[in-house]
Amino acid sequence: MRLIAATLAIVFGLVGSAFAEDAFKEGVHYQKLAQKVATVDPSKIEVTEVFWYGCGHCYTFEPMLQSWKAEQAEDVNVVQLPAIWNGPMEVHAKAFFTAKALNKLDTLHQPLFDALNSQRARLDNEQALVDFFEKHGVSEEDFRKTYRSFGVVSQVNIANSKARGYGITGTPEVIVDGQYRISARMAGSQEKMLQVADFLVEKIRNSQGS
Repeated sequence: MRLIAATLAIVFGLVGSAFAEDAFKEGVHYQKLAQKVATVDPSKIEVTEVFWYGCGHCYTFEPMLQSWKAEQAEDVNVVQLPAIWNGPMEVHAKAFFTAKALNKLDTLHQPLFDALNSQRARLDNEQALVDFFEKHGVSEEDFRKTYRSFGVVSQVNIANSKARGYGITGTPEVIVDGQYRISARMAGSQEKMLQVADFLVEKIRNSQGS
């Protein structure tokens, strides 16, 4: 009986492995970039979400992403990168990097999403963000100094450059290891975006012999 059970386990394991290999197809469920974009930490498998605080789809995707992030192994680095296509989006990107520079991103990230989606706030200029950050314990002086800093401006420029390199066409989109782009349209849904991300993370692990 033990021999039969072991044999069945091997067979089903092989079937499962074959199914996993064929689960998602390049050009159908995800796209390989023509040129890889550098990652933050080359020693890890980077999974980057390109988002916008004012995007309703990003708002619904956020809790899914955070739940998925909590389940990842130590070799996966989950990064969020603001998209920048116009003036208001640049303001919101600066808000993201300002909060990050002030070590306030953990406490301000969701409130920024809530303000722009649930509360219908605009937050499309510096003064509006001054008022918002002050309500969350950041002084006007600290905010303005950081918001206008060379570091924040540089991060915004880098984010814009990376998004262009990814070939982003909408938000949210997910980039795996700087070389694979996943959208809800290609994957089939937001939930499947993360399934494709799992698939690609494992694909990269296997290629690295991890």
